[in-house]
Amino acid sequence: MKIACITYRDWALRIYNQLEDNFSSDHEFLIWGSKDEFCSNKLKEFNPDLILWYGWSWLVEDVYVEDYISIMLHPSPLPKYRGGSPIQNQIINNEKNSCVTLFKMTKKLDDGDIYKQLTFSLQGTLDEIFDRIVALGFSASCDIINGNYQLTKQNHDEATYCKRRKPEDSEITISELTNSDAEFLHNKIRMLADPYPNAFIKTADGKKLFITSSWVK
Repeated sequence: MKIACITYRDWALRIYNQLEDNFSSDHEFLIWGSKDEFCSNKLKEFNPDLILWYGWSWLVEDVYVEDYISIMLHPSPLPKYRGGSPIQNQIINNEKNSCVTLFKMTKKLDDGDIYKQLTFSLQGTLDEIFDRIVALGFSASCDIINGNYQLTKQNHDEATYCKRRKPEDSEITISELTNSDAEFLHNKIRMLADPYPNAFIKTADGKKLFITSSWVK
């Protein structure tokens, strides 16, 4: 089987590299780890049996969902939290757990049939959360490659949506400082650790003071 693996995110590339290490003797891999590497013509020439788009943030040509099997990894319990910045939106909403969801891509946003959905904790640092996503994403991908899955339709009536966060959304405002509890502020800081636009406060001299870590006593 020919498997194309496309991303620009470090955590997804970690999954892809593990898959290649474990399956290269039986399957042929094409791995691209940045947007600049992606080439539609080369992808079509490769003629993959399976395309993984884990963490991809751009529109995919219709041909890749109509004529190929394309799979996305979305870190939320789909159909909930469809859309952008799902980890950040779940943490700021004080969700304690999420899911690694692998689903078949369609022309609509995050609405395809689910191959695998595995629960993980949203507690701890972003690095710890990504480690869990990598471990479960690798395990679920192995099951798909080995044919160990059963497609399940999403309940679209239960769908919720979230918007991709912008750098200006990382500001901790005066209103949040005076009206929010410690857990909310801690969640906002930890969900915006690198590589995301870090949380910041604006100072009296017009500068930004960035906050990259916190703890609650």
